Amino acid sequence: MREIKAGLLGFGNIGAGVVKLLHDNEELITKRLGARLVLKWIADIDIQRPRAVPHYEAMLTTNAWDVINDPEVSIIIELIGGYEPAKTFVLAALDQGKQVVTANKALLAVHGNEIFTKAEQMTVNLAYEASVGGTIPIIKTLKESLAANRFKSIMGIINGTSNFILSKMTDEKKDFEPVLREAQMLGFAEADPTFDVEGIDAAHKLTIVLSLAYDIRVDLKDIYREGITAITRQDIDFAQTLGYRIKLLAIARNRGGSIEARIHPTMIPRDELLASVNSNFNALHLSGDAADSVFLYGQGSGMMPTASAVVGDIMDIARDQLKGITCRVPGRSCLETQLREIALLPMEEVVTNYYVRFSALDKPGVLSRISGILGENNISIASVIQQGRTEGGPVPVVMITHKAREADVRKALAAVDNLEVVADKTVLIRMEDDSLP
Repeated sequence: MREIKAGLLGFGNIGAGVVKLLHDNEELITKRLGARLVLKWIADIDIQRPRAVPHYEAMLTTNAWDVINDPEVSIIIELIGGYEPAKTFVLAALDQGKQVVTANKALLAVHGNEIFTKAEQMTVNLAYEASVGGTIPIIKTLKESLAANRFKSIMGIINGTSNFILSKMTDEKKDFEPVLREAQMLGFAEADPTFDVEGIDAAHKLTIVLSLAYDIRVDLKDIYREGITAITRQDIDFAQTLGYRIKLLAIARNRGGSIEARIHPTMIPRDELLASVNSNFNALHLSGDAADSVFLYGQGSGMMPTASAVVGDIMDIARDQLKGITCRVPGRSCLETQLREIALLPMEEVVTNYYVRFSALDKPGVLSRISGILGENNISIASVIQQGRTEGGPVPVVMITHKAREADVRKALAAVDNLEVVADKTVLIRMEDDSLP
């Protein structure tokens, strides 16, 4: 039986999952592939640490070049993560005409233009299903299944850590810090959770999705981003009272001459499908001109779910190799020369609904002063909630706005926060609710 040999760079959690899956499902993979997939090399800076997975035939090395330079190895699996040395190794493998599989969303988000161009020049595959949404087939859906669609909008939960934290805060009435510690204990959050809770990981993934959905080159820094660290139990409780849940959403919309792209905490109606996506699960809602509404849901991270996506990519490439073909589908759905240079819509020009919570002194005329400032900035109010009196002290006043422009809202809130009757900085959370005017 024909053998196809691969080499693994990175023997961490996901790397160990790939090795385990290749071993445990070897018979199934061989049957479905019609050839034997052999993992010849495993490279990692630490090959002494025991792993709870068998690696049998694979040779261990601390030198990645042993793997890349082996003429028998035709598929390189990059699971190192980060920018360097991953970028150097991936480009070197592509230069040698080797097929590459990666789960490295940060690398593709920042250096994707260079890497995809190199893969196309060398006529080799660069597969990256595991980079967005873990086990969910988001990349293949965009590249192949829905390739004939113009996407009107994309909205999703694409960071499991933040979703776990917000779900716990909502359903178990817990505060941010203890839930973050629980997420770290369970392995859902890193010791340094910045990439997850500040929306950086989600921005990496949205960058990749934007290129596939809209045939554009995207600069990561152009995507507006807010994390979840400022979300409080108080605002979660108000959201529930109003019939909403708060999620960290990645949002993209086709605005004709520009693309709207943003990541931030968002209130969505609790009867929406996305509102029911809890714990560390991910989901993506795609709206295409032909397909209409498509909802993808599943485990967005974790050792075995991510390994499933990686091994799926390896098998796709191996099938092409067995047929003597490569690059059947361009890396980013269309040729690199066909990607457009198009501006992302500045956040200041985004129009949506807003939840705003003021900390206002309980005095006559305060509400009318706040409402007056909003009105002067073209912002109309859909509803108001004011909690109990405190004998002249500050009380929370919540307003839901009709659709308004981000720049107008920021200007208005800056003026409100300067009022002597406002005791603290106003909280703003954007809303996505088609029922609101």
